[in-house]
Amino acid sequence: MINYNPKEWFTFIFQIHKADTFRKLLPLMFAVSVYAGLVAYLELEYWQLSESSHVKNLSLMHSILGFVISLLLVFRTNTAYDRWWEGRKQWGALTNNSRNFAIKLKAFLAADDRKFFNNMIPNYAFALKSHLRENEDYHEINPELDLHKEKHLPNQIAHAMYDKLFKLHQEQKLSAEQLLILNSEAMSFTDICGACERIKNTPIPFSYSVFIKKFIFFFVMTLPFGWVFSLGYYIIPVVVFILYAFASLELIAEEIENPFGNDANDLPLDAICINIKKHVGEILG
Repeated sequence: MINYNPKEWFTFIFQIHKADTFRKLLPLMFAVSVYAGLVAYLELEYWQLSESSHVKNLSLMHSILGFVISLLLVFRTNTAYDRWWEGRKQWGALTNNSRNFAIKLKAFLAADDRKFFNNMIPNYAFALKSHLRENEDYHEINPELDLHKEKHLPNQIAHAMYDKLFKLHQEQKLSAEQLLILNSEAMSFTDICGACERIKNTPIPFSYSVFIKKFIFFFVMTLPFGWVFSLGYYIIPVVVFILYAFASLELIAEEIENPFGNDANDLPLDAICINIKKHVGEILG
């Protein structure tokens, strides 16, 4: 995730960051500018269409469809941001529940019995991050843990923590009341995992996403035909700018709708995991 000062303006305007949509759309913008220039040349120089040509009336279509496409893009970006924010809330809940779980364990258990949870609670966060990233961060999990990479990593750690709690209860190191108090935090780990999996594995419906892309493409590609009569060759930068505005919103929505990856605008899961490990270590260490 990019850390930045939201109060700065000029830095953002004149800086082309690697995550900026301008860089990603540059080849398409160049192709559309050539296309718009070709349409303008054909209508103005080759066909020499007059102001009374019916082709000019195509701009009436764009005035109506522009409103429709704006509504679609607003809904698209709002839906994607809701998914991003829901992911952030789930990882915030994981941080809070890890701390609460560690605080209660410190109050209930002796120092020797707390060592297991001092290791396992942070590793659950690292395992969840690895699971959401298709196990690409598997190396960050404690190598001493006997985990099977091909199986569900968070479930394995959650199962180990539950086993340890019930073993401590059988050894009478935890009372039934204390076990019940710890149960809510222990359950919350799996609940958070399920919520993150729901966000990751349920993208926007395919037909909806394809329709928006096609809508933007055909909207932009038909713009030069009607607007050439009013703008002449100035239609080239106008069409390129409209493409940049509409396509950028779709690209931003695509990037943030799965907030658990390594893109510049994804959630800072690495920093969150490190903070959980640090805070749990301070409590239980």
